[in-house]
Amino acid sequence: MRSRFFFTLLLLGVLAGATWAQENPLPGVQKDAFHLYLLAGQSNMAGRGVLTEQDKTAHPRVFALNRENRWVPAVEPLHFDKPAIVGVGPGLAFGKAMAEADPNVIVGLVPCAVGGSPISVWRPQAHYPATGVHPYDDAIARCRIAGQRGVFKGVLWHQGESDSNAEDGPLYAQRLTELIRRLRQDLSAPDLLFVAGTPADAFIARTPDSRFVIEAIRAAAKVDERVFWVSAAGLACKDDQVHFNTEAARTLGLRYAQAMLRRQNLTLDDPRP
Repeated sequence: MRSRFFFTLLLLGVLAGATWAQENPLPGVQKDAFHLYLLAGQSNMAGRGVLTEQDKTAHPRVFALNRENRWVPAVEPLHFDKPAIVGVGPGLAFGKAMAEADPNVIVGLVPCAVGGSPISVWRPQAHYPATGVHPYDDAIARCRIAGQRGVFKGVLWHQGESDSNAEDGPLYAQRLTELIRRLRQDLSAPDLLFVAGTPADAFIARTPDSRFVIEAIRAAAKVDERVFWVSAAGLACKDDQVHFNTEAARTLGLRYAQAMLRRQNLTLDDPRP
């Protein structure tokens, strides 16, 4: 009877240890050394590039919060907004670049982008019927889980294709400013860095109202030193002329990293992801 009791205790200990290891893949890592980045916006942040072996290779110091809210080694696809079509986005290349620039930190990516979502649904209680989610509320819930282990350093935002029209375009600047303010408030991070990317050249060329989005993110960067923007100029699209191809998505991720690192007084010596 006694041996059975001790065997039960041992088994419970093993199971508890396995659960702890699964939920805490970074034992001993200090909270302030685990740098978190929210990936938000629509499909070009979620990623639609075709996966290659390179995109399935993890970096030892880059993790992602998966759909089950568990930290796992980050590999593409990071997102799960539309599982049938999700692919390579800028997030993984960004994360790898940030980790390479500072060997003293662990990078945690929190994927929350939702393909097709306009900025109007990136606010509390707003429902996006196309995918049946609440983009902003879901993102904040995941960020709060992530924040138990690390510290948020910034937001990567790529969105605006859905707002590049005569009705929503003129409202984009106001909505973007409000989004940034609300994220800082809800994440209790008043100095949170926010970087936004511009749409693809091909999309801009055939969508004149995309100027509203571009002008808005540039204006936000002018009035707030913690907001900045990166250009997608020269980056190629897939045949749909909206979504970046695999190589372009990786390059965009490096541009995000270069911009973020400048604000952290770091540099990216090797631009490869």
